[in-house]
Amino acid sequence: MLNKYPLWKYLMVAIIAIIGFLYAAPNLYGSDPAVQVSGVRGAEVTTATLDQVREALQKDGIEPKSAGLQDGHLLVRLKDTDTQLKAQETVAETLGDKYSVALNLAPATPAWLESLGAGPMKLGLDLRGGVHFLMEVDMDEALNKADEQLQTDLRTNLREEKLRYISIRRTAQGVVKVKLRDEQTADQAEAYLKQQSANEYRIDRDGLELTLSLTEARIKEIRNYAIEQNMTIIRNRVNELGVAEPLVQRQGAERIVVQLPGVQDTARAKEILGATATLEFHMVDTEHDLGSAIDGRVPPGSKLYDSRDGRPVLAYKRIMLTGDHIQDAQSGYDEYNRPQVSIKLDSQGGAKMSRATKDNIGKPMATVFIEYKPSGKKGPDGKALPPKKIEEVIQVATIQARLGRNFRITGIDSPQEAHNLALLLRAGALIAPIQIVEERTVGPSLGLENIENGINAMLYGFIAIVLFMVIYYKAFGLVANLALAMNVVLIVGVMSMIPGATMTLPGIAGIVLTVGMSVDANVLIFERIREELRAGKSIQQAIHQGYDNAFSTIADANITTMITALILFGIGTGPVKGFAVTLAIGIITSMFTAIVGTRAVVNLACGGRRVNKLSI
Repeated sequence: MLNKYPLWKYLMVAIIAIIGFLYAAPNLYGSDPAVQVSGVRGAEVTTATLDQVREALQKDGIEPKSAGLQDGHLLVRLKDTDTQLKAQETVAETLGDKYSVALNLAPATPAWLESLGAGPMKLGLDLRGGVHFLMEVDMDEALNKADEQLQTDLRTNLREEKLRYISIRRTAQGVVKVKLRDEQTADQAEAYLKQQSANEYRIDRDGLELTLSLTEARIKEIRNYAIEQNMTIIRNRVNELGVAEPLVQRQGAERIVVQLPGVQDTARAKEILGATATLEFHMVDTEHDLGSAIDGRVPPGSKLYDSRDGRPVLAYKRIMLTGDHIQDAQSGYDEYNRPQVSIKLDSQGGAKMSRATKDNIGKPMATVFIEYKPSGKKGPDGKALPPKKIEEVIQVATIQARLGRNFRITGIDSPQEAHNLALLLRAGALIAPIQIVEERTVGPSLGLENIENGINAMLYGFIAIVLFMVIYYKAFGLVANLALAMNVVLIVGVMSMIPGATMTLPGIAGIVLTVGMSVDANVLIFERIREELRAGKSIQQAIHQGYDNAFSTIADANITTMITALILFGIGTGPVKGFAVTLAIGIITSMFTAIVGTRAVVNLACGGRRVNKLSI
């Protein structure tokens, strides 16, 4: 029968419309300013933590909209951003440094929609903003590390050249003094070092003592390298977080700006980006008495560490290997189902580890985990205080054989901690500690005014189209407007369903373009129907022929546009890809709503019955 859909087709259109509306609906609810609390270094967020936070907020007269545990985090929703900042200070002060307390924007999606898996689509920085971090590199520590590396290299090189020395010590930042045994050795050492690194440091001689001072050019090079290397590593960490279209750029001589659009778990982002973690391997000092060291009589060449279970460990200060040589790190489980991290070193690191362990088989080796944590406090001059350095032994193992490029670390508390450690090591150990000196959520880069103007322009255009279609095509114009609205709902619903999809301003341009294409398709159909009516066809035949004849034209236009979208997605990056994605989704939904959707409504109203006149 002409213009009569089977029941399943009506049901399909209705079900798709309902699903689209349900998944688009969360975007109507906006988001709440929130404070998110996550446990770090093995600390867990429990109901006791929740009670502690509630009590502290009540004591400070802060009334949250809600507070509860969610996916291993604690989320406190506040009524405005001023209360949010106040609550963050209160919670951070109450919980201490075992927890990461971060600002967040929590979707205000009702629970019944969340239970269906619905959530708002992610918006890019140009529409919604995201997390903004201003990070400062500790240049003093970068220079200190360069001094340590210089001392290590001097010991190795002089030993290999068989140039015997009495001492190698650092007397000031960038200044290392080497005392040789006799005049002849001093002459040979001076000649050798001048030949090796004439451009890196200046060499002054006073009797048997050589003073090596870093040149200004070398200091500048170290500073630039610290910034560039930290930026590279932060980019790697951002990639590990799976953030789309991030911004990582240098600001001034010592600072880096990181902006993460659409990030929900800001606490985890802060934990991963702000942490400076690395490993050092030291031989355990078994020659001296541990009890004396605990009483304060630590031997000059050794250092007393604490292990994670609280036991003291006396280890030599000399570093066998640092985390700078780590090439890959993967978390997993050992044969006893305990968390472990498998480490792969570069060739230089493998050679160092091999040399260091060949003469120490049967002796204990300590793995020291070093982390610099932001203090979150500022000094009298308003500048952020230096980060807090935490050193602890995570494992003491007996060297069973000569180690090479691959080995593993066990003794880690939890699989999550092993995962985080592997992620940090894989993303690279920061050359110098870095701390977050400013954290805030950023507004749209184009400004709220521009966004409002854009939305108003879209609204006025939409109203103009609606009025034109109603005036020119009467009842059929209303049907086209219904399809138009449903097309927008379906695009938003599909974008909300795709994990990782981020809507940006170019994405909105893609939606606007497909809305125009949707109207164009209906105009083609309606004009074909008018032509059939003018040719003397019956109303039912005119509707049937109008849709059938217009289909090939609409399909041709949309297929060519879809090919263009695929090419843009394939060769484009960032915003261009976002435009291509919304354009491709819009083409599919506009064809569905303009052809199938409107015909379902027309068939319901006119199909299978006697109609004397069409309102078109």
